[in-house]
Amino acid sequence: MNPMIYLIIISSLTTGTIITMTSHHWLLAWVGLEVNTLAIVPTISTKHHPRSTEAAMKYFLTQAAASTMILFSSTMNAWATGTWDITQMTTPMSNTILTIALAMKLGLVPLHFWLPEVLQGSTLLTALIITTWQKLAPMALIYMTINNLSPMILFSTALLSSMVGGWSGMNQTQTRKIMAFSSIAHLGWMMVIASITTNILTMTLLIYLMMTTAMFFSLILSKSKTIQDTMTTWTTSPALTIIMMMTLLSLGGLPPLTGFLPKWLILEELTTQNLTPLTTMMALSSLLSLFFYLRLAYSTTLTLSPNTTQTKHKWRFKTTKTTLPLSLITPISLLLIPILPTIIT
Repeated sequence: MNPMIYLIIISSLTTGTIITMTSHHWLLAWVGLEVNTLAIVPTISTKHHPRSTEAAMKYFLTQAAASTMILFSSTMNAWATGTWDITQMTTPMSNTILTIALAMKLGLVPLHFWLPEVLQGSTLLTALIITTWQKLAPMALIYMTINNLSPMILFSTALLSSMVGGWSGMNQTQTRKIMAFSSIAHLGWMMVIASITTNILTMTLLIYLMMTTAMFFSLILSKSKTIQDTMTTWTTSPALTIIMMMTLLSLGGLPPLTGFLPKWLILEELTTQNLTPLTTMMALSSLLSLFFYLRLAYSTTLTLSPNTTQTKHKWRFKTTKTTLPLSLITPISLLLIPILPTIIT
């Protein structure tokens, strides 16, 4: 891609998200979402492949429909109340439509079908942008309108997302689809706590962004697009393999790694709110996600012999090209070391 075009796209992505996050008027928020969508679509289709073109079209249609629903709900509220303020969503029907639209924007169950297909048709770097940066604008709208959104819809989508994300990720072999269902499951944990306390929501979002970024950079550096590719990572870069394994275990919420902290706090807060059945279901659903994280982490430590496989693997390559990116990703990955004993003491 032309560097000037790439700079324009990155600037548009940044500008669209900032406009949405800093606006108090629904029209400005909608404009920011549209700028964001129009900037990411060319990035998805840069490979000029039918699969990437299909992914770009799916992403555009889904995000355009969600943005239309947001504009429709805000228009209904403005018609009834006379205000376009984001925090003044008082009409029940508008709140319900807005909740569904934001769920579609984020990729929550049952409006999640577009996310795995779009990530599978994108490059790893584009998938990183979709699962991290593109979540900020809808999460900002949820943060501003959380007092008016329907708690029942949020709890339902959260539980379904956590269960479907873990269940669907177990039979996947493509790393991008695994990360897509991982994103769905983590978004479920964010939504279940959103209407109770926003402080834990913010902390969970930040930890999710940090761990997902570290994982995608590990996959990019090792050029791992399938589980079979991760099996040869140890022979080429042992340090990167260790970082990848710790990141996967932290994503699964295995104590005492960092990923366990938000789940622990969320379950504790749900128990305090006397939501014991929901707490139990969320805890059980996390075991599903932990299973395929452990499977993927185990596959990264396997060392296969070149003489025992019929597929082509990159058994030896020069690792000097990955020295600089690895030095950049190491400080991020250091945050994945056990921190709970430090917090407790």
